[in-house]
Amino acid sequence: MPDSPPPPTSSPRRLRLSIGAAIVLALVVLSAAVGLGLMRGQAAPTESVPLATDASADGGGTTGELYVHVLGAVEHPGLYVLDLDARLVDAVAAAGGTTDDADLAAINLARVLEDGEQIIVPTVGAAADGPGAVAPSDDRIDLNAADQAALETLPRIGPALAERIIAWRDENGRFQSVDDLLAVPGIGEKLLAGIRDGVRV
Repeated sequence: MPDSPPPPTSSPRRLRLSIGAAIVLALVVLSAAVGLGLMRGQAAPTESVPLATDASADGGGTTGELYVHVLGAVEHPGLYVLDLDARLVDAVAAAGGTTDDADLAAINLARVLEDGEQIIVPTVGAAADGPGAVAPSDDRIDLNAADQAALETLPRIGPALAERIIAWRDENGRFQSVDDLLAVPGIGEKLLAGIRDGVRV
């Protein structure tokens, strides 16, 4: 009896299944790659332009500097360099803030500064308290607010000594008492006694 032919194998079907699975897998990977690429493409614009670039590109920032001379009732009188758009409050802050006896009602802290100006923060009682008010009758020279011309009105205080008084004030801060004048080169006990009644702090 002749042998019957062997049953057909399933290898072609398996092969077809393997190819089909590979195609499906490739399509899934391709779809995932395309989707990821779209997501990246959408996210990119939100990260491309920082806010700081926008502000500088349209010229919104102000550059430069100005010099102001701060005197009076501040912790560290002297010359300060500030931004061009600085206000009076910035100058006072640069000088270490005001002292306890500063009269803040007499100045406008919101005022925009100009290059080269001198700022004098008065003490309480050094200026009128309001419209029509009369300041206390004290014509003594305030050592912490007086300029060179005012200091030269004192007995035996010429241009050189006036400059030294201002220089000492700029370097060491405000005078705490009239006796601090003894620390200024050229001023001794005798000279101080002659001007004591004409000055105050």
